[in-house]
Formats: sequence, structure tokens, C-alpha cells
Amino acid sequence: MKPQLHQKITLSIKRLGIHGEGIGDYEGFTVFVDGALPGEIVTASITEVRKNFARAKVVSTEKISPHRVTPPCPVFGRCGGCQLMHLDYSKQLETKRQRVVDALERIGKIFNTPVPACVPSPNPLSYRNKIQLPVDQQHRMGLYAFNSHEIVEIEKCYIHCSLGEQVFAKIKPILKDAPDLKFVLIKTGVNTNQVLVILVTEGAPNLSKVAEKIMESSPEIKGVVQNIHTDGNVVLGKTFKTLAGHSSIVDKICGLHFKVSPASFFQVNPAQAENLYKQALEFCQLKGDETVLDAYCGVGTLSLILAPHAKLVIGVECVPDAINDAEENAKRNQIENTTFHCAQAENFIRTLSAIDVAVLNPPRKGCEPAFLEKLLQLKPKRIVYVSCDPATLARDLALLQKEYTVNTVQPFDMFPQTVHVESIASIQLKNDGL
Repeated sequence: MKPQLHQKITLSIKRLGIHGEGIGDYEGFTVFVDGALPGEIVTASITEVRKNFARAKVVSTEKISPHRVTPPCPVFGRCGGCQLMHLDYSKQLETKRQRVVDALERIGKIFNTPVPACVPSPNPLSYRNKIQLPVDQQHRMGLYAFNSHEIVEIEKCYIHCSLGEQVFAKIKPILKDAPDLKFVLIKTGVNTNQVLVILVTEGAPNLSKVAEKIMESSPEIKGVVQNIHTDGNVVLGKTFKTLAGHSSIVDKICGLHFKVSPASFFQVNPAQAENLYKQALEFCQLKGDETVLDAYCGVGTLSLILAPHAKLVIGVECVPDAINDAEENAKRNQIENTTFHCAQAENFIRTLSAIDVAVLNPPRKGCEPAFLEKLLQLKPKRIVYVSCDPATLARDLALLQKEYTVNTVQPFDMFPQTVHVESIASIQLKNDGL
């Protein structure tokens, strides 16, 4: 039976949805309740009714979850950056592991594959090396409310790294004089104490004096870069101009140095990324004579970590700037047994005749079917799949099961206080060694 709009109902919250909302059942009808936690009994007011579900907001809570905690952030619930800050951290980890299990079973029809406990982040707070702050015409700066472009002003972001926060506090008053600002990005090399500030503008105002003041505000700021925003939903346009200092910074991970440029992807939680990459290396079981394909290689981070343990690592990525950075990173670290190719992974893999190990680290949408079909033909002994979305991971693993066994899927909490979960699957050819 459907509830009616504005109707007040009593719900027992059973689980969390993929956006962190509580899910209850009203006479066989699913209701999503923002802010409610499993185990709670709430009175909720219906705010939206659809064909198969309804949404509601909490009016009062009759039974509070023992796992509910007070969020440290005063704008939690308004800002869309975090969704789980009101849930005890150990319970966050359990929830994320269960999300992986549910996806494997419901989407991939993969049962009985070991899914160990989610590896906790070394820092549940202050872990992000990057923050992206939208700015409106009144020069209000903050983060977007959930599922909207409404800006929630912030004085501090509790998941942003401490050095980045120090820089944010120092440059915020300076930016009051900056015209046509759309976004401010702060990228921090947490292991090198280097910071890069990117000012995204509508049009091309002269910000040289603003950039000078930003550079003077903190010795850790190594460069200020202007980006010209173009139409569309993407934050960064294609045109960059270095206003002061350097156009990039360097950070260190797993003992190697990597260039961090304005548009390049670099794991936002570097301390946890080290754990993730070490696990990937272990799953690869390299002996030193293998040819490894690193698909969706980005700036070559994993390629270069694997390279000392393999004969050859072939990296492929469709973003030209990322490939340029990958080649520069190989030279920077004096690693010579890697090659990098700018191409779509599903096109490039057709040029290969044999590989021993494949490492996949696709974007949220997962791998293209054509890529996986060719991988099934190449039959590498092992596949290591790094995923940021359990649903697309499960879908892709189901296809690979034609020829492969999924040995284990290890979740990692790369994004504490949020609903997102990273995981690595260890996959082995069924007749390997037979």
C-alpha cells in the first residue's frame, strides 16, 4: 500500500541505501529516509511518492541506533560531501563490506567468494589530499548540498588534510578580490608538503596579483594555476595558465615520486592508497619474468609500483595529459621497463597477442564488454581488478567467470565518512597450471 504525500508514518529502518539513506518498509512499500540508521524506529513525513518507492524525512526518532555518533562537522546533513559521519566508524566498515557482498550476489550471482573485512583507512578524518570548492556570484565558497548546486558555505572540511586546510584558511580572504571565480581547487602533496592552487574562472580575468598574494600566504604553495571554465558540467576546461610558481607539484607514494598536475587523477587518500597498491602487488604474484597490462593506468602509479617486479609493464589510458605524466613519472623514478600508450583500453587490447597478468582500474562505469571479451581470449594467468563501484565490478566479474575463478574480493575504505567503497578482486585462470 502506497503512503500519501505528507503522511506521517512509523518505520523500522532495516538497512542503508547506496546514498547513505535509511531504508524501511511500509506495508510492503519501500521508503527511503535521509539521516536514519539501521535499527532505528522513526516517525517520518512522506516528501515524495514514486511508482515503486517513496522518500521521507525524519520527524522524530522513537528508537536510536547504538551505532549513531555525533558528527564533528557542523554542516553534516546539509553538505553533500559526507553521508555516513553520523555512523560509528567500525559500523561504516561493516556496511561497506556488506555492500560489496550484496553486489556480488545480486548482480554478479557470485556466491561463496571470500570478502574479508573492509580495510580501515589510516585516517578516518583529514585524509583527502584534494578539495574542490564551488564559488557563487556573491563569492560564497563551500561545497554543494547533496544532489544540488546549492552552495553550503564552510569554514573547515573535516575530511580534508591538515595542510590543505591551513592553505584554505589563508587564501580564502585573498579570493574575495578575485573576479569571475567558478571553483577553487587545492591539491596537496601530503608526503612532500607541497600545495598547488587552481583557480577556475569564467572567461580570462587577470589574476596575477591575486596569485602573488596566494604565493606569499604560505611557503608550501608551490604554484597557482588558472583554468578557463567552459560550458558543461565538467569543472575544468582545457585551457590552463600558470600564474605564479610551478604548474604542478610532486608527491611520494610507495617510495616513488609522482607528478600531480591540475587535471591529473591521483588517489585522494594517499595513506590508504599505499595499502591498496601493496595488496594489488601481492595479488599479482609477480616473479620477475611477466608481461603485465595495466589498463586505465592514469598517471602510471600502479604501473611503476609493479615494474620492479615484472619484465615489462604496458600501461594504457585514454587521457593524453595522464599519459604524458606517466612517461615523465617513469623517467623521474628511473624506471625503464614500462611503456605507455594513449588509447581506449578496448581498442588497444586488440593489438596485444599475449600477456601474463592484467591489472584493471577502470572508472566507475567499469570495463567495456569488448575489452573483457578480448581479455578472455588472451587468457592471462591472473587478473587483478581494482574497482570503485561494487555494482560494475560484480557485472564484470560475472562475465569473466567463463574462464576465471574469483579467489577473493578485498574491500578498502578509501573514502571514510562517505558511502563509497574501493575493492580489489583477485582472479585466476581456471586451468592455470593444469
